[in-house]
Amino acid sequence: MERYYQPEIECASREQLRAWQSQRLVAQVRRVWESVPYYKRKMEEKGVTPEDIRGVEDLNKLPFLSKADLRDAYPYGLLGAPLKDCVRIHSTSGTTGKRVVAFYTRHDIDLWEDCCARALTAAGATEEDVVQVSYGYGLFTGGAGLDGGSHKVGCLTVPMSSGNTDRQIMFIRDLNATVLCATPSYAAYLGERMRELGLGPDDIPLKAGIFGAEAWSEEMRRDIEKTLGIKAYDIYGLTELSGPGVSFECSAQAGMHINEDHFIPEIIDPDTGEALPAGEQGELVITAVDKEAFPMIRYRTKDICSLTYEPCACGRTHVRMTKPRGRSDDMLIIRGVNVFPSQIETVLLQHGYAANYQILVDRVNNTDTFEVLVEMTPEMFTDSVGEIQQLQKTLSLGLNSMLGIRPKVTLVAPKTIARSEGKAVRVIDKRKI
Repeated sequence: MERYYQPEIECASREQLRAWQSQRLVAQVRRVWESVPYYKRKMEEKGVTPEDIRGVEDLNKLPFLSKADLRDAYPYGLLGAPLKDCVRIHSTSGTTGKRVVAFYTRHDIDLWEDCCARALTAAGATEEDVVQVSYGYGLFTGGAGLDGGSHKVGCLTVPMSSGNTDRQIMFIRDLNATVLCATPSYAAYLGERMRELGLGPDDIPLKAGIFGAEAWSEEMRRDIEKTLGIKAYDIYGLTELSGPGVSFECSAQAGMHINEDHFIPEIIDPDTGEALPAGEQGELVITAVDKEAFPMIRYRTKDICSLTYEPCACGRTHVRMTKPRGRSDDMLIIRGVNVFPSQIETVLLQHGYAANYQILVDRVNNTDTFEVLVEMTPEMFTDSVGEIQQLQKTLSLGLNSMLGIRPKVTLVAPKTIARSEGKAVRVIDKRKI
């Protein structure tokens, strides 16, 4: 039987959801016009005033907000509430330029934790469960979001953060943890370390995992599920929009339900900015209608996905988004071909390479070079040069079939590629240096 954290909201009629959205959008636009000069200036540049916004149908009249705007307004330029009313900040994990710094009032944190509680409940968590949160804590939103959501559900929460993998496994076993929250790459690493210790799925009590913060494929999901003996659920979010919990998977796992009482989604053509109809793939744009400290209106996420409003078997009425197939700004263009890391991961996993990999792109003599380093699993490891060359050729041809461009594939020994306890570093593009 499907369980809901807030059934009156999660299963509300489409008419009720639209009414909530319209009411909150009108109030939010008025508030930012009056309290955030940066927003007012952008609206004036587009020739729109609060009086022009009477409901969701007028959303497309408003200007887009981009990450460039967030950097331009750093740190306080987009603050939508008095600083004295803000109780926390979080920051993106970016490594170049100024990081995005997001602010939260107590109300913002309360709503964010509700969203995470919905995700945990959809994954089967109850007050009887032990939730081990192995996302990083601190400025990263993952740990804090799922920690707060776990408290809302009433679970016993183990705030492990990432790292110290042997202790992670010990606590899962000793404390009878039933739900794991982590990045998918770290969950895969936990499974890998378990195998090294001679442990299998029957040796741990986990039943479910909530994984997000980085792209992962369906093949990787199945591998994690097999290794840990769990059902793996996807969760989506961005620091700019609170963090994890913007959307989440239910038991049907046919897309992630967007919490539409808080977030209005749109899909646009990333090149023209024009809205696309439901079902078509494009860039996800989200408007946060009730965030106080850091209001985001028509924020361009750069994530490529599509939306479906078809009824879901779980009973929730909120729109579902597909797993992002990549990011329009992280998309690699190599010799004129669009390449997403998730496509490469899919091919590698289809061939049984579930361990670490890295994509290396460079430019030599005005020509792009494209190499994929693939770490062999201990089971596949061989020191036969002939066998390695044949495996490399097979993978290279498989990637060429998927991408339309053939990379050089280099198989490396187990443990050669550095492990990540946070977001995995999958791409090294030296052309940007």
